[in-house]
Amino acid sequence: MRFRLTPRETSFYDMFAASADNIVTGSKLLMELLGADPSARAEIAERMRAAEHAGDDATHAIFHQLNSSFITPFDREDIYNLASSLDDIMDFMEEAVDLVVLYNVEELPKGVEQQIEVLARAAELTAEAMPHLRTMDNLTEYWIEVNRLENQADQIHRKLLAQLFNGKYDAIEVLKLKQIVDVLEEAADAFEHVANTVETIAVKES
Repeated sequence: MRFRLTPRETSFYDMFAASADNIVTGSKLLMELLGADPSARAEIAERMRAAEHAGDDATHAIFHQLNSSFITPFDREDIYNLASSLDDIMDFMEEAVDLVVLYNVEELPKGVEQQIEVLARAAELTAEAMPHLRTMDNLTEYWIEVNRLENQADQIHRKLLAQLFNGKYDAIEVLKLKQIVDVLEEAADAFEHVANTVETIAVKES
């Protein structure tokens, strides 16, 4: 790692860790949604909405710190990109839960549980990785595994689309379910964006 002659603002590390921990909370709510009775989903959506608001607060705190700090631990653009990508994950997860409730989906198609399991694993890996930004150690396996998970999520998504268009569902139901599985796929993409940003930061700091 490069030797630095100037001190660096360290609170960013804690804020990134808090943002990632909140994403783990969101992924657990997604898992809870899977096994919930339709009548219980609105309450889960409320908790997810609260988690999404907490994520927004964490992102705004990072942006505020960025705008008020003379010295940052790494490039300002990378800090902005990392915070924004973490925020995107929560936005997509909250949107998926909200759509399930708004569309009164009785039963999610088989395969959605695999999508959510991938997101839950990516959330755990992301939360584990954030503290390592302090030293930039032991991060390579993180971004390799998240990229692998995103590829897995792509395969699951394609299978879900094929299932939706096999004639089992009517046209309106296809539109509803496709929007949900597409948003979950966007969450997987956002995890990859976070991992790619972390890789970029690590390369610059090496």
